[in-house]
Parts: sequence; C-alpha cells; structure tokens
Amino acid sequence: MKSKSKNKSPLRWYDTFFLNILPLVAMLLLKLLLYSCRVIKVEGREKETEALQQSQGKAVYAIWHQRVIFHARHLAHKNLTVMISQSRDGEYATRLVSLFGHTNVRGSSTRGGSLALKELTQKIKEGGRGGILADGPLGPPRVAKIGAVIMAYKAQVPLIPLTWGADRCWVINSWDRLLMPKPFARIVIHYPEPIWISPSADSKELEGYRRLLEDRLNQGTRWCDTYFGPERPWRKVKEKGQREVGPLDLSSDQKDNQDL
Repeated sequence: MKSKSKNKSPLRWYDTFFLNILPLVAMLLLKLLLYSCRVIKVEGREKETEALQQSQGKAVYAIWHQRVIFHARHLAHKNLTVMISQSRDGEYATRLVSLFGHTNVRGSSTRGGSLALKELTQKIKEGGRGGILADGPLGPPRVAKIGAVIMAYKAQVPLIPLTWGADRCWVINSWDRLLMPKPFARIVIHYPEPIWISPSADSKELEGYRRLLEDRLNQGTRWCDTYFGPERPWRKVKEKGQREVGPLDLSSDQKDNQDL
C-alpha cells in the first residue's frame, strides 16, 4: 500500500476555480464595508513615525488576530510582508492579502513556521516591513507568542503594537471572538509605545519582551474599547457563566505551545 505524500496539496478539486473568484469578491465587499467607516482618532501615531524614522522605515507590526479585519484598510498603504499558514484557508488568505497590496511568506506555529520566520526576517533586513498576528493563527487569544519578538530581535527593528476599536461591530463566534465593524462605524486606532529589543538579549530577556508586547497590545485594546464603552469579549467560552473578558489562566501545556 502506497503511503500518502507529505507534500499533498491541501486544496480540493473546486478550489482552483474559487481561488480566482472568492478573494476578489471578498476584497470588494470588505472595501465597501471598511471604507464606509470613519476613523475619528489615531492615538500614538507620532510614536510610530519616530520609530520608523530611527529605523529607516523598517519595522515589525504586531496585532491581535481578533482585530485583523480593520487593519486590512489601515495598513493597506504599508506594503507589509505577512506570514500566512500553509493550510487550505491560507491559500484564500494569500490571494486576499495580495489584493490589499501586501506580500506573504507561508508558515505558522504548526507547519513551516521556522523557515517562514527566517524568510520574513530577511525581507525586513533588506528594507521591508513585516506584519504578524501576535496570537495567531490558533491562539490562545490575546496571549502573545514569541515569533514577533524573535523577528524584531533578529532584524533589529522596532516592534510596533497596533490595535483598534469601533462604536458598532459584529462579534463573530470564533475562538477569539473576531470583530468586524458595522457599516459607517466610528473607529479609533491606538499605537502603544514601540518596543526596541536589545541586540544582546538572552532567552529570559526575550520572554520579558514577549510579555511586554502582550501587555501593550492588551492595554491598547482596552483603551480602544473603553473609548466607546465596555470592553469587547476576548474569547469564545465553552460554558455559560464563564468570563469572556480578561486574561486566561493558562495551563503549563498551553504555555508550552507558545512557540511562534
């Protein structure tokens, strides 16, 4: 009996057709939605500007997976290189990301991540800008993984946290309670203080930077949410009565999985 190839494509027979149609349709619909929204305040933009001046325009942008949708508009002019998983869903995401003006490398914490991280870091060293989901692609939600820190450390560029909030949005019933702004929503954007990582940092210090990134992203997210009212949910819960808002009490097993 022949063994299945390890390089078997994740695509199904009909994906070739849909890959040429669905990303374009999704991009048009997303642009109609996102550009109907009004950005009323950008907090901390001067911090980003100063960091980019010091680094000759190179940087790593780190965002929460939950807040990825509006960043498709806000970061569209940044020409980022982003990491996208090698999964079937990643094939669709790759096409969609390219339509918003970004390039990509393929990999995630579960497959091909180390090589993708190395490739993305090299692109940043050569003058590019990287974008990474700090807790992606599968969480735990609002818990930063070490990948963004390693990338900024090796490229010696600023790590720029970024988040947003809206007065009206849909909350999708996904693992991280993905947010999608409603048409004509008012938006606030927050740039916390960029993080500069010492070139001599050891593994313990890098973990400290990871926690700092997590704290700044969560503080910025709270600022955005409470600008309009209460905090949005952080995550999907398994049982009624569990808190949707606030940090997770991670087990040691979950902590061990924070590899990228």
